[in-house]
Amino acid sequence: MADDPLPSTDDPGADHGYLPRWDVADLPEPLPFSPGNIIRTIGPGAILLAGSIGGGEWIVGPMVAVKYGSGILWIATVGILLQTIFNLESVRYALYTGEPVLTGIMRLSPGPKLWAWFYIFVGVAQLATPALALGCANVIFASYMGRLPDDQGGDAMHLLWVSYGVLAAIVILLLSGKSIERVLERLSWIMIVLIFGFLIVVNVIFVPWSGWVETMKGFVTPSALPENMDIMLLALFAATAGSGGIGNLAISNWVRDKGFGMGKYSGGFGGVLAEDHVELSPTGHVFPATRENLRRWGLWWKYSLFDQAGLWAIGCFVGMFLNVNLATSLVPHDVELTGYEAGAFQAQYMAEKLWSGFWVLCLLNGFWVLFSTQIGNMDGLTRTIADICWASWPKVREKKASQLYAVLLLSFALWGIVALAIGENALSLFKILGVVAGPILAVAAIQILRVNTRFLPQELRPSVWRRAGLIACALFYGAVSLMLAYDFFQKL
Repeated sequence: MADDPLPSTDDPGADHGYLPRWDVADLPEPLPFSPGNIIRTIGPGAILLAGSIGGGEWIVGPMVAVKYGSGILWIATVGILLQTIFNLESVRYALYTGEPVLTGIMRLSPGPKLWAWFYIFVGVAQLATPALALGCANVIFASYMGRLPDDQGGDAMHLLWVSYGVLAAIVILLLSGKSIERVLERLSWIMIVLIFGFLIVVNVIFVPWSGWVETMKGFVTPSALPENMDIMLLALFAATAGSGGIGNLAISNWVRDKGFGMGKYSGGFGGVLAEDHVELSPTGHVFPATRENLRRWGLWWKYSLFDQAGLWAIGCFVGMFLNVNLATSLVPHDVELTGYEAGAFQAQYMAEKLWSGFWVLCLLNGFWVLFSTQIGNMDGLTRTIADICWASWPKVREKKASQLYAVLLLSFALWGIVALAIGENALSLFKILGVVAGPILAVAAIQILRVNTRFLPQELRPSVWRRAGLIACALFYGAVSLMLAYDFFQKL
């Protein structure tokens, strides 16, 4: 049957902004929609989930809940819901064009001469400091020495060298496969199974039902913020309850590399030694709004909903719930946690309150939590900046995309060595993420709204409630950022 075009005034690619016009092709056919094919198709959400659980869920969420009570957890609910809308609208652009959403933002006025440098700057500011590599070092040190590291003693140098080893392992893993996305996806699924399996077992066995109820009430019952609330900690919690900034934007890069929608034509980043990898295209493809293409679009969108709402968002809720539920049941509310303890304090209290063997088991779980987040952060930062450079400046494309990725990754690893040497502890370094994440989410939410209502045909543009969700995301994280700025200048 002929694929007749629907009545539409949109010429695919007619308005392409400040980058070259897209090529035009039909939308690839996805696998038939079924439970088995959902498992086969989704995957970017697993990468984002594995990269989310280490900061907010393992470190910040339990710290906030122990310090202020579970009544503060509704902020996590708001943050995850708003970031889910943010993520899906980023995916919408990638499905239509085969480009990451940051490339779409480069197409907005005044083009790469402003937005490329802006996102390179905020990306480096947020994720270039490998705070969670030091968190990994904390739990490795604690499991070997049988005690938490002491920030007043001679443990700092040992932690530093272990964190260097973690960085080296991440670089090797990311450059080892034919497709970096595929390597990262497989690692993420393994780590998700290990992490959630452990957390579910210890929560079911050791946390009383009353604790489950109290924790759940905190997620669904809005309450006033504590009067003595640390605004820095609030900003960090609101951002890292989901992914927080660059991580949210990177979801469209992973969707492209996975081959969702028009990403099938775009290629992706491969390992530096992968000779047969499909080279990354600097410009995407769009499709005409025909009946057949719109039918395929509906299937791709269903897979995207399962990937983001079904896997990532629910995974973030469950991960935050299980970690907080465990911490509030084990850790006294009057305990003041330091940066070095942030990665390992739950292991200490589980060993004291439950069984000494949980010291090693909990620390092993903590390592996978933090390691999965650090590897996601390093890949997310590297690929977003590599994509910005690849799309914005033709001279960069004189070399292979995989070589650009490798050079950037090694550069960030070298900077990480310096940053860890001059930083204080895992928590103090991690706070940088919260400071930068809020403004990124606020600004990018408005830009994504503009991208999806300007460059996409009428049939594919977001509905009114999704547009309202992006505006709410910008207002929420904008307000958190303003509170943080006010608090900072007031202290000065």
